Amino acid sequence: MTQDLVAGRYRVERPLGHGAMATVDLARDVELDRPVALKRLAENRARDDELRKRFVREARLAGQLADPHIVRVYDVGEDGGRPFIAMEYVEGETLAELLARNGALPADEAVQLGVQLCQGLAAVHRAGLVHRDVKPQNLLLRNDGQLKIGDFGIALGADGTRLTVAGTVLGTAAYLAPEQARGEDVTAAADIYATGAVLYELLAGRPPRTPATLADLVDPAEIEPPAGAPPDVARIVMACLSADPRDRPPSAADVAHSLAATLPSRTTVPLPERPPRRPRKAQRRRSLRMLLVVGAVLAITGGIAAAIAMSVGGGSSPPHATPPAAIAPVQPGANAEVGARNLAAWLRRYSR
Repeated sequence: MTQDLVAGRYRVERPLGHGAMATVDLARDVELDRPVALKRLAENRARDDELRKRFVREARLAGQLADPHIVRVYDVGEDGGRPFIAMEYVEGETLAELLARNGALPADEAVQLGVQLCQGLAAVHRAGLVHRDVKPQNLLLRNDGQLKIGDFGIALGADGTRLTVAGTVLGTAAYLAPEQARGEDVTAAADIYATGAVLYELLAGRPPRTPATLADLVDPAEIEPPAGAPPDVARIVMACLSADPRDRPPSAADVAHSLAATLPSRTTVPLPERPPRRPRKAQRRRSLRMLLVVGAVLAITGGIAAAIAMSVGGGSSPPHATPPAAIAPVQPGANAEVGARNLAAWLRRYSR
């Protein structure tokens, strides 16, 4: 009897993995005659309409990404009431399996894997996405040494960007950014934190921390640098693991460039383009406040100089002189930027 095909196209051959959210099987696309990794939402989860929508939406977004370090998404659909994703089958192993077999890696090998990870994340972030679940189990190492990022959307589909049940995240707690544990908005900085955690484990053979409770996640203890790692590499890793996301490197591309600079000069690796620098809002506000302060000082200095001139001249106007026009006050602004413009206009008017 012919084996049933998923969506009339995919013949399941053997399991690759399973979890609370989804199952993954090796299947063959009978139309294109190629192997695929077929991920299907677990049957008990498939009844959750919101989860189904997120599962499919994130898969479609991931399908728009084209980068050699990201697992390609071929197809998204539904079969028997269960959403599925047909993805590129990566023949190799996960970094979790590599670590379990070998333990800590030589620094150069760990750094080169880190550069590949950052290359993939740079593409993810350029597309406006955040992976949210970067960990060794989701990083696939092909037999030829190429690293690929997989499992887009499952973490988001499970609980959005907030933690509601502590037990749902303890499996990935070592790679979770503190702001993510606090239920704050998750940005690309959370993926950079997870990158630091993965690099730490590649260098030290263990995660940077092993929190046992939600309180440990929200308020992490201080992390010691990875023992035995070269100092310049350790500094990059520790910067990624900064508790405050503002203290982390500004982009995955920056991390890739910094890591590549630690490799021997004979080593050449392709690097992602750094995104353009944009001044932070806080920096812009400080600049505007400084402009206001400087303007106020100039106005006061000008007033003092005028008073001194009048004093030197006798403190009185010559007979029949035209009385000076009244000086209008600086108009307040709705915010610092408008206030600065008003002050600039005031200075131009009365400094002639």
